[in-house]
Amino acid sequence: MIQLYGLRMSNYYSLTKSLLIEKGLAFEEVKAPPTQKEDNLARSPMGRMPAIGVDGHYLSETLAIAGYLERLQPEPVLIPADPFAAGKVLELACHIKLDVELVARRCLGEAFFGQTVSDETKANTEADLDKGMKALDRLFIGAPYAAGSELSLADFYTYFSFGLACGVTQKIFNRDLLEGRDKIKAVMARMAEHPSVAQVEAEKAS
Repeated sequence: MIQLYGLRMSNYYSLTKSLLIEKGLAFEEVKAPPTQKEDNLARSPMGRMPAIGVDGHYLSETLAIAGYLERLQPEPVLIPADPFAAGKVLELACHIKLDVELVARRCLGEAFFGQTVSDETKANTEADLDKGMKALDRLFIGAPYAAGSELSLADFYTYFSFGLACGVTQKIFNRDLLEGRDKIKAVMARMAEHPSVAQVEAEKAS
């Protein structure tokens, strides 16, 4: 059985959990906060979450885990078989993570944990978020799913990454990151009702 290490509060933990559920794979959740302790670094070399354990071996980073799960259990398909279509799904997922979610995360401490972020960091974050969203405008299809006509890994990245990014943007900049971006909003709403995602959210709240 696969072990899923991390905490339910993490959006990447929740994303990975939803993928495990989506694939119908048996797994157990193991609470493991992000620390620099040796046992955690053995699972995740940067001490981040989540990580998975498989027969005493470990794998970290959500995109790498998603690739493993796709090969372990090909159905339902979340990364297309066509090489270029697969590349476009991964391209979209990377831009969502690198150019939106991780940018917004710079201000996470002030938004939710009582820390203070400099005005310079805030200004740079807002400018980079605008740049990242304009990049996504070129890539995001949303007809009806993020990468086109079929559900894919990009839809899970959309839901779990924008959930955090929108929360930070609202708190710090008092603005709706998705204003005027109805395609992304529609995918967010659709994914909120998707069974594996809904189960993760229900269990997170329990």
